[in-house]
Amino acid sequence: MHTMVITGGTDGMGAALARHYLAAGERVTVIGRSRSKFDALVTAVSCVDPSAAARAEFVPADLSLVADSRRVVDHLLAHHERIDSLVLAASFIRQRRQTTTEGHEASWALFFLSKYLFVTGLAPLLRVAERPVIVNTAVPGARVDAVNFEDLEMVHEFTFRRSNAQQRRANELLGVLAADGIPNLAYITWGPARLVRSSFAGEVGGVMRITAAVLGRLLGQRPEAAVGPIIRIIDDPSPGRAAYRGATERALNVGRQDGTDAVRLAAAVEEGL
Repeated sequence: MHTMVITGGTDGMGAALARHYLAAGERVTVIGRSRSKFDALVTAVSCVDPSAAARAEFVPADLSLVADSRRVVDHLLAHHERIDSLVLAASFIRQRRQTTTEGHEASWALFFLSKYLFVTGLAPLLRVAERPVIVNTAVPGARVDAVNFEDLEMVHEFTFRRSNAQQRRANELLGVLAADGIPNLAYITWGPARLVRSSFAGEVGGVMRITAAVLGRLLGQRPEAAVGPIIRIIDDPSPGRAAYRGATERALNVGRQDGTDAVRLAAAVEEGL
């Protein structure tokens, strides 16, 4: 039996993955904010496989808070002997800069700091897995110079576009760190090939929300269809770093300073935490 951990596993693609692997007989830990959504997910799978409830675990957390991310990592270290697959899929879109109660920029905290803490903190459990894999749903392809090391939390000149690009590039650099520390790890930065129907959680303007809802209904794919490529990657991982849009592998954006930038990013994050 494999052990899988999914952040953002109560909705959208994360929930679709949780349902699939519970139905497949695996042990699944879901990190999320809605216990009721988790219970509904487990109930649905249990109608087909009554053993699912015994293999499902829910850990409540707001991953925009560093303290919550640390608490979840400590819980997983205490209750698991290994982790075979880690899927980082938590999402909450913010168009404007917001600060958490801990003083961090909220999008940076959710989309990078939490992932950094999970990847580095859970390395001992991933390292003992036979074929460990991390799927990071940070759409690949950001410019190699997208990280502003002098202003990681974008106190100055914040824009949604710049924030998104920085988070995506930082998660690619996180893959450099992870692959160096876990030689047999498959680290995948992945984004869907097209729009996915979901609840579109976030604090966004009315135009974006309406556009997403309309396009989602007309053109979007169901989460169960969208995660097909992720399932194939998890079931047959290849060691090393890779990037995908849907089922199509994309070339990694490689900069001459990737190794140096990854170490610099880690040092800056550790100092800020």
